[in-house]
Amino acid sequence: MSATSPAVAKDRSVPVVLLAGLALALVLFLFVPLEAQLWITALHVVAVISWMAGMLYLPRLFVYHTEAGADAPEARTFTVMERRLMRGIINPAMVLTWVAGLWLASQVYGFQGGWLHAKIALVVLMTGLHGYLSASRKRFERGEITRSSRHWRIVNEVPAVLMVLIVILVIVKPF
Repeated sequence: MSATSPAVAKDRSVPVVLLAGLALALVLFLFVPLEAQLWITALHVVAVISWMAGMLYLPRLFVYHTEAGADAPEARTFTVMERRLMRGIINPAMVLTWVAGLWLASQVYGFQGGWLHAKIALVVLMTGLHGYLSASRKRFERGEITRSSRHWRIVNEVPAVLMVLIVILVIVKPF
């Protein structure tokens, strides 16, 4: 796919998702009472599961895409799958994770606790990885395969490690 294709040149999904997330955050922080904690927690857990599913699957698609090559017939299919996964699942799930998580951190925990600060730091790292995968997806879409399949196999493990650490912090609250 060329760099001038409509899918690459006019990607409006990120601003739309971010604006929707900001609107949701505004509604949550202004109008949702603390009694809604269980509903917000449920939303947060579903969003985290969705985000993690995508973060674990996208690098695996990159492995297959890399091994097929940029000019392979399958490359177009991988490009479509990667774009739909990022736009339809990963981006919205990340925004919902952050919005619901920040509401819980502020309203329920008052941003108190070393475990919470460590968890937020790890979620920031996960968000950075999300950005890296997003930029990489755009390179794949342009036909630029710049990393080996081994690289993507290693990257595929990073979200799992971060997830394990985050879950331990949330459940055990070691500090």
